[in-house]
Amino acid sequence: MKVSVPLENGYLADQYSKYAAKNQRDANGPIISFPITVQDLPTNTKTWGLTLLDFDAVPVSGFPWIHWLATNISATTTQLPANASRDLATQFVQGKNSLASPFIDNTDQLATERYTGPTPPDKTHHYQLTVYALDKKLALTNGYWLNEFYHAIQNHILAEAQIDLPSRA
Repeated sequence: MKVSVPLENGYLADQYSKYAAKNQRDANGPIISFPITVQDLPTNTKTWGLTLLDFDAVPVSGFPWIHWLATNISATTTQLPANASRDLATQFVQGKNSLASPFIDNTDQLATERYTGPTPPDKTHHYQLTVYALDKKLALTNGYWLNEFYHAIQNHILAEAQIDLPSRA
């Protein structure tokens, strides 16, 4: 299985990260999710899911920052276009990102249960995109937590692929 995301000069494109234009942001940062292509899903794949985590955030926030969780993407969907997190939100299930933390005052469901783009405060961060090919549709609903996803995929992962997405400070 292969996963790819277009980069510009080796970095996530500006419209998906810290340097997004004002109309591509909300009060929390970038909102336009980047395009993703998956190839060579195993034959028995029913759905696929993804996690986008920033482990470089640990020294800044004390924990890996969750930028995007999505699952139950049909195996027949091999490309998610830019802004799929918002434009195609009814076609798959999305979990809570780190803006849903009780330590952050944010009740905007669009902000907490969709893609929230990288805004590295201190240096270039490397965002870990992991795609999981799954043998079933998961019994998760919008607003699930990362740990619920990890529990749900146990014994259902057919393949996984991971790529590093650098985003400049």
